[in-house]
Amino acid sequence: MLSSLIIQNYAIIDEIEISFSPNLNIITGETGAGKSIVIGALSLILGERADTSVLLQPGKKCFIEGVFKIERRNNVLDFLTANDLHNDADEVVLRREIAANGKSRAFINDTPASLQQLKILASLLVDLHQQFDTLELGDSDFQREVVDALAKNAAALSNYKHVFHLWQSASKELEQLQLQKNNFNKEFDYHQFLFNELAEINLQENELELLDEELKIQSNAENIKTKLSQVYYQLKETEQPVVQSIKQLMQQLQSIAAYHKNIPSIVERLQSAYIELNDVADETESINNTIQFDEQRIAYINERILSGYKLLKKHGVQTTAELLIIQNELEEKLLQVLHIDEAISSKEKETKLLYQKAIDMAEELSARRKKITPAFEKNVNELLVQVGMPNARIKVSINQIALKEYGKDEIEFLFDANLPAAQAGNSNRLQPLRKIASGGELSRLMLCIKSLVAESINLPTLIFDEIDTGISGEAARQVGVIMKTLSAKRQVISITHQPQIAGRANAHFFVFKEIKNNSVITGIRKLSQEERITIIAQMLSGEKPTAAALQNAREMVMN
Repeated sequence: MLSSLIIQNYAIIDEIEISFSPNLNIITGETGAGKSIVIGALSLILGERADTSVLLQPGKKCFIEGVFKIERRNNVLDFLTANDLHNDADEVVLRREIAANGKSRAFINDTPASLQQLKILASLLVDLHQQFDTLELGDSDFQREVVDALAKNAAALSNYKHVFHLWQSASKELEQLQLQKNNFNKEFDYHQFLFNELAEINLQENELELLDEELKIQSNAENIKTKLSQVYYQLKETEQPVVQSIKQLMQQLQSIAAYHKNIPSIVERLQSAYIELNDVADETESINNTIQFDEQRIAYINERILSGYKLLKKHGVQTTAELLIIQNELEEKLLQVLHIDEAISSKEKETKLLYQKAIDMAEELSARRKKITPAFEKNVNELLVQVGMPNARIKVSINQIALKEYGKDEIEFLFDANLPAAQAGNSNRLQPLRKIASGGELSRLMLCIKSLVAESINLPTLIFDEIDTGISGEAARQVGVIMKTLSAKRQVISITHQPQIAGRANAHFFVFKEIKNNSVITGIRKLSQEERITIIAQMLSGEKPTAAALQNAREMVMN
């Protein structure tokens, strides 16, 4: 609910502050006093655009602030959290400032906000219905929400949405699988060819690298064997082999080891050299024995390496390991082709089951909607008679469409404000609300509908700007009765010219003009009970009310 509103330097308002009742708030005043200006100022914190023409004093900024009690409304709290705005579970403050240079700034809980953020949040807090403004009444989403609220479809609709989203997800997955299969089919032959090439050569781990090393040895086998033989010969086979010479040197030093402390360590080192060189000679001989020049082997290696290098170049890689990875990937792709039909079949069954479940749930929603529409039409039409529209008719059109997030129903409110009694059953004249020019009559229709769903839909603060246009007497009284009933569940703020409506107020505000500093400005004050009686009497009979008007006004206020 809107608990307070501060307006400074706007149009012909210097500064006013209003504290609203949580129930029915009525604003009255003479024509031109500035009642709609108050609503215009309020619309700025609801996200409407403005310029410097709204400034009363051009050198001073315009300031408008509304404080809303949100009573832990989840949709408001969720919005604040999602937009990183200061989150207070009890209230939210919307503020708009317009500087003398025309620059506008918006704030939510003292945090700078965009105009779009302000507009979205305001839509959760205030439902402003002005004359010549259909707002959401002509919106198909709102019309469907009205029907669903009366049908108590909240739980069923939530369950349906869950299944609907599962079906959508499964359908997308099926589509992806089918697309994947098409791509697989296009590439299958090519992948099979590439895989066959790699499978046929049947490379082993590091094979090309090892073959390259072996080829170097085979190509230089004679030279390698000659060098190895020479080394072995020098170490062990000459008339004075190196190994034997070192052994002799070691023996000579051993004979004098007792005469100098450092000689034993030299002997040890010579012994180590003797053992190492002896081992080198043996290993040299062993390597030499393993190397055998083989022309056929060289031809085989060259052929194998050539085939392997062609594949390396073809696939743009450098090593055998990379080729083996590509071979495994190709094999996986070929296996996917074999398995994808099974996956598609499984996903088709899942999608079909979810679709059927969604259809069944959508039909249940549809049945519940159709069940309550006759009573809804009857109740609205009866209320329209009460508010002075005896020839008006509303009808709910429900047509079947493809599955949507809300079911398979397209809901449209059809309306005619002046249907002759003789044609009451004729639906040809009824037209969608969104195509009908709005006005006081359409505003009263909005009031009738919202009064029926007030308990079922968490409506925000309802503001009606002169919805009583063109009515008086009993119709005006009935509008007042409906507003009073509605305000028991929701805060209602209404500008009115009708005393029958003003008499129902929990809080009655009077808008007036006065001269201040040689300028005409608008003021507003909350009326006491006696002031209310006087103002309502003036609305009944003129500026100097009669005793009968005063008595009538007193009865309105007291009752």
